[in-house]
Amino acid sequence: MGKGGESIPDEEWERFLREAEAGTKGAPEEPSARARMVARRLQEETGPPEPWRSHQPARRQRGKGWYAVGLLVAVALLVVAVDPERVAGWFGGGDGGGESAPLAAESTHPDQPPPTELAARQPTMKQPFRGSPAQQWGDGTAGIGLPEARATGWMSKEQVAQELEKTRDFLAASSLNPGVLRGERPEKAIALINPHQQDVQDYLSTAFRAPSRENDPLLLFSRFDKTKVRLVGDVVKTRGRITYREGKRGAVEVTTDITYVYPVVRAAEGSDDVARTIVRREVVMSWDDPAKIVIEPGTFSLVSYKVDTTNGGCDTFTGYLTPRFNAERAASDPGDGPEVDPYDRSTSMETRMREAGDAGCGTATRS
Repeated sequence: MGKGGESIPDEEWERFLREAEAGTKGAPEEPSARARMVARRLQEETGPPEPWRSHQPARRQRGKGWYAVGLLVAVALLVVAVDPERVAGWFGGGDGGGESAPLAAESTHPDQPPPTELAARQPTMKQPFRGSPAQQWGDGTAGIGLPEARATGWMSKEQVAQELEKTRDFLAASSLNPGVLRGERPEKAIALINPHQQDVQDYLSTAFRAPSRENDPLLLFSRFDKTKVRLVGDVVKTRGRITYREGKRGAVEVTTDITYVYPVVRAAEGSDDVARTIVRREVVMSWDDPAKIVIEPGTFSLVSYKVDTTNGGCDTFTGYLTPRFNAERAASDPGDGPEVDPYDRSTSMETRMREAGDAGCGTATRS
């Protein structure tokens, strides 16, 4: 109805529908992760933009202590040899000692890596995080810091708080869920991704059926082949935080930067050679205004990802993390890429990827 209760003429209504279908300003848009990634990089970088699923080209696997940037994945070995007794107090005493108090949740970007003194202390079945900074990290979602909610973009304070919780739910469903870690399809996580984001849906439909360099489920999800590997215990250590800002068209754009530490052994009964796979992911998602973006309630549009994996395989695209154990690591050669500390969160993912470039499989300084 127009002003004074007058009806809109049929020809005006038909023109409006034609313009809306053609993409007139103000009409809801189909979300595109590719477009979002390009727009973000044009603002932040001087180099050429990359599509949402772009990655640094992988190189052949060549040995001991790999790490990965983007789609590249890695195997860690090199440790720092020190006198364990001299530094035993860092994590609660001698070989059978208890743990120190857990670290507070990460609320700001750290300015230095965690201490390396205990890297020579090897993990055991009873203490799978022994010898690593992860021993003081949080268990599961307890290690993922949530910011205080405030009204942002099209959302009220209460709505932002709800979406932050859903963001953490996605992280749990994609990287902590026991079934997913055993290789199951991450249905709960996928259900939180906007089904109208066609490029992402194409990736998801291919990644679990025919994983490849371009369509690897490990870009967003953590999975092990249960016939080859099993987790030690039921705890995954995490450290990281969630931040947010107003994004395009009033959306609430959320950035998650989390490091996950998975202790594993071979699947065979009686195996006790404990290794750790370390995955750091930065996932950026957009909680869009449905008045401006075509989206289902309770879902987000994927903006971008970055992933860096230690001891998860290098140049392997099976759809599963493929850790190596002591004997395999001892028989391999040093990597040809730069050295990286997988526990160092003082370096941003953007910087880590830029410094590594296309160096391929590098050397992790500890596992």
